[in-house]
Amino acid sequence: MVFMGSLQQLGRAFMLPMIVLPGAAIFLSLSKLPWAYIGLPGMEGYLVTASETIFTFLPYIFALGISLGLTGNALAAGMAALVGMFIYSGITGSAEVPIEPTVLIGTLIGIIAGVSHERFKSLRLPEYIQFFGGPRFVPLFVSVICLLFSIGMINVAPYLQKLLVELGEIVASGGGFGVFLYGFVHRILVVFGLHHLVSHVFWFQIGGYETATGKMVYGDLPRFFAGDPTAGVFMAGLYPTMMFALPAIALAIIHEAREDLKPKIRKTFLYAALASFLTGVTEPVEFAFLFVAPYLYVVHAILSGIIMWVTYELGIRHGFSFSAGAIDFVINEHLATRGWLIIPIGIVVGFIYYFLFRWAIRRFRIPTPGREEGSQLDEWAGDIPYRAPLILQAIGGKQNIVKMESCITRLRLKVSNDKLLDVNALRNLGAAGVIKLGGGQVQVVFGTYSELIREEMIKTIHRDQAQVLFHSPMQGRMIPLDEVPDPIFAGKLVGQGVAFIPEKGELVSPVKGKVIHIYPTMHAIGLLTPEGLEVLLHIGIDTSRLAGKAYFNALVKEGDEVTPGMMLIKFDLQRVRKESKSLATPMVITNSDLVHSWRFAPFKAVKKGQSSVLSVVLKERNGGGETQ
Repeated sequence: MVFMGSLQQLGRAFMLPMIVLPGAAIFLSLSKLPWAYIGLPGMEGYLVTASETIFTFLPYIFALGISLGLTGNALAAGMAALVGMFIYSGITGSAEVPIEPTVLIGTLIGIIAGVSHERFKSLRLPEYIQFFGGPRFVPLFVSVICLLFSIGMINVAPYLQKLLVELGEIVASGGGFGVFLYGFVHRILVVFGLHHLVSHVFWFQIGGYETATGKMVYGDLPRFFAGDPTAGVFMAGLYPTMMFALPAIALAIIHEAREDLKPKIRKTFLYAALASFLTGVTEPVEFAFLFVAPYLYVVHAILSGIIMWVTYELGIRHGFSFSAGAIDFVINEHLATRGWLIIPIGIVVGFIYYFLFRWAIRRFRIPTPGREEGSQLDEWAGDIPYRAPLILQAIGGKQNIVKMESCITRLRLKVSNDKLLDVNALRNLGAAGVIKLGGGQVQVVFGTYSELIREEMIKTIHRDQAQVLFHSPMQGRMIPLDEVPDPIFAGKLVGQGVAFIPEKGELVSPVKGKVIHIYPTMHAIGLLTPEGLEVLLHIGIDTSRLAGKAYFNALVKEGDEVTPGMMLIKFDLQRVRKESKSLATPMVITNSDLVHSWRFAPFKAVKKGQSSVLSVVLKERNGGGETQ
């Protein structure tokens, strides 16, 4: 699993250089417009040159992007990768038979630079040459490695280029079944965020094509944009899945949601469907059923492979620069072969997926979003700065984060202890899924807002504010304080906070602190945090008259030190429910004048001791306690 964690970091690094490809596709598409008719006859040539330049320097772009992606944007690694590429192209280009750099070479040099940086960034040399130690050693080391590598490549490159062409022919000999396997494996690897690895091989390395100028290009994607009529095999079949199948699943989830939750689910999943249709970003929809029905995801992966097989057999060849969404479909249609067939195929696929998923959700009672109170994928895009501190706490706090990166749809973390992650809290805060890959490598799927979440978390980490973070004091449902059926608490006359409807007769400490008061009936308890906040926990409404251990039993005494999750009071849930006005249990800060601002998690189901239900920022920084 540690190996899987390393692969997910490499997969994320592949995404960075690919963000330049849409520009090349757009330039090439725009070059087809009648510029001469509007008095700009030279524009076509400029646009074509701009597009071709991106593809010409793609090996350099991959070397730079991968090195930065593997090191958290370390400039020394990026410089080392570029220097390595210059050395390689200079030496191999001056050989008796000049060798052009490929994306494969750029990838290898990018990995060498990234790994070298992580290995030598803290290198200590004797004091008189320490100037060349640490990160400054990396470009020197990579330069030497690339020098030796380039000399060796002069002898083996002709065989390697021949091997890539033959490998493409071998893959092509697999016909439709080979394309099916690629489609199936691609969808399965999406779960682990490793699909970029297999795609990179097929899109940028396998198969060769010689252009009219005699230049060789490799890989399904560059060959497609270079005009190879046989290219696009490993891209065309993704269009029906992303443009039609995933939106159909989103519609099925909407239509199977409960009526009371359907408005919110409709808004959330219409956005997710639109994102999949336009841009090919599928994880927000796929993760909505992945964890609750993994067998259904396997069926989805098989169907995806079959769709690719069908497009292959029908002779459809289409490509994309970013992903198989409608935007790329339209921009690149002029280069496609029988690309228009994707539309009718997609419509049929959409109907199949829609009725299959509606039947499966209903037949197997799959708890997709909207089918139960604790639905995931809450719509909260405008709430990102508000929830970032809560997400940070659910990850285990800033002290648990070793490295934090993001790709298009997920946070990619390396943590000191993945057991400190509160998965339930992260899902309540909007995560579609949490994947632990071992070695502290964790992915939290937040959809297309992942980069914004990362930025806000970084701001939270660096912001000099004293915060107190609250855990859930009981299992049940969190509600706003103004919904408590008591004018004193609802009117916030006692203090500001939240309330809970318990499902079990257990009350635990929400914070680190000290017990300062236990009411004689033991229905309420007061805590004092190290920051000076006074927290009142009051079990039920009108419960002060319920005396005796038959109702409440305190397991702590005044003066005891408590930590989050420590048991405070056990109570007879059924008797209290029967003999009280309400089970609503307020958790309020009675000296709210010390609080500068409040952040509340979504009001939904919570587990006992769950982190990130409430966060407050203090007016003054007092230090101590569970702050960050």
